[in-house]
Amino acid sequence: MASASALRLGQHLKELRVHLCQKSAASKGVRDFIEKHYVTIKTNNPKFPILIRECSNVQPKVYARYEFGRESSLPLNSLSSEQVLEAVQTLAKKS
Repeated sequence: MASASALRLGQHLKELRVHLCQKSAASKGVRDFIEKHYVTIKTNNPKFPILIRECSNVQPKVYARYEFGRESSLPLNSLSSEQVLEAVQTLAKKS
């Protein structure tokens, strides 16, 4: 099982952006992820930019920006909060 307290962000990763809808069922896991894990992740990475973008009817997705402006993203449609955490960890480990 993934652990938000062990997640360290930085080094090659420069920014995380999370896009979600405030009401859609497809974004429920992302909303749960934010409620359950955001504070812990931000506490462990206080200066790391984590942007939460809410917009009606948007497909949930997490974007990672790395060194030299390179970006990567993963869709988060209908995932649980733990699966969203795993997606964030996957992007954090990628260089």
